[in-house]
Amino acid sequence: MLKVGDLAPDFTLSSHDGAPIELAKLRGRRVLLWFYPEADTPG
Repeated sequence: MLKVGDLAPDFTLSSHDGAPIELAKLRGRRVLLWFYPEADTPG
């Protein structure tokens, strides 16, 4: 479990257009990660 102030582990995700984004390439910048449940799912 990460704690406040811990560095996030490196990972790769797909952007809105399908292009890969690597966290390692964004080091030194401010990054906001936003997670949301898919439409029509409980919770």
